[in-house]
Amino acid sequence: MIAIDEAFSILSKTIFTLPQATISLENALRYITAETILSPINMPPFRQSNMDGFALSLHHELTYEIVGEIKAGNSKPIQLQPGQAVKIFTGAAVPDAAQAVIQIEKVSVNGNQLFLQESVLPETNIRPLGSQIKKNEIALEKGTILTPAAIGFLAGLGFTAVKVYQKPTIGIVITGNELISAGRPLAHGQVYESNAIMLQTALMESHYNQVEVYQVDDHFENTKSILEKAIQTHDVVLVSGGISVGDYDFVGQALQSLDVEILFYKVNQKPGKPLMAGKLNDTIIFALPGNPAASLTCFYIYVIPTLQKMSGMTISYETIIQKRMTHDYTVNNSRDQFLKAMVSNDEVTILMHQDSSMLDSFALANALVYLPNGNYKLAKGDKVASYMF
Repeated sequence: MIAIDEAFSILSKTIFTLPQATISLENALRYITAETILSPINMPPFRQSNMDGFALSLHHELTYEIVGEIKAGNSKPIQLQPGQAVKIFTGAAVPDAAQAVIQIEKVSVNGNQLFLQESVLPETNIRPLGSQIKKNEIALEKGTILTPAAIGFLAGLGFTAVKVYQKPTIGIVITGNELISAGRPLAHGQVYESNAIMLQTALMESHYNQVEVYQVDDHFENTKSILEKAIQTHDVVLVSGGISVGDYDFVGQALQSLDVEILFYKVNQKPGKPLMAGKLNDTIIFALPGNPAASLTCFYIYVIPTLQKMSGMTISYETIIQKRMTHDYTVNNSRDQFLKAMVSNDEVTILMHQDSSMLDSFALANALVYLPNGNYKLAKGDKVASYMF
């Protein structure tokens, strides 16, 4: 059995970034840029009106002659003389001879005569050429997460595709004769299988959508066959259950027979002690505890950072924040603990029902509080390490 920080260290040294690929912007959400992207154009690519109004070739009077109109997208240039104006709309190109745009609320019109309520300073309501970004300036640094705003920014610069790090494909292997699908009547000794949909939706929440679920009974050859298929097919395999030492826990034996390199097995933590991590060729395998809360705890603490690192993110397995306790708490444990908790602003509350099989409190949690092993008391207001998810 190893310490949590040892497990983190082993994973940090083992996990690799996946190869690069060029994908369309429509499919690029939450991918990581694999290169620094330079702007191919000035943005805006012309002097642009900031609002609806009139573009003015300034002179010393408050009366102007209206000589035309420019809508957004118009490309025909209009020549202006001092004292002339054109009606203009937001986003349209400002004529070279116009020095300012006055909003429509500050003028009155009589025929082709424009009357200003006040004088206007040069460059008023004009977005200068390249004011957002200039040609060949850095648009996005390598390693940027492609959010909707980042994707929109690239589209506005004329990009249709982007070079990114690939995201891992993931296989989920569920083991256990006692498990049946929800919607069927329970026989004595059976329980509804919940880990598959729990892990699958947790992956979707983190924008990992290339997921396949396998289910296998407690049989050695069947377990070995399914694991072999999943390992050959996916970048990461998550195994739920079957990793302990019971008579019908065949996952460990099957992984050994497949020559999986065991990175570590059993971590000095609660819940999640039976966690195993392994590697075969380029595939990473996590054997998660079968108990749902323990499985989800290990998923947030170990699996998500691994997937993020493989996807090109610069991450640490110990990304924690300090929050103040809203209550007293007594620690009496020989193992480090991850406790389901609710964070609000700068405060954290440890929830009830911490048993590794219980998901009811996990359904309310938005964090895990890390408490080192030992016998000690925490007082209200004490700071504790919290893992947000």
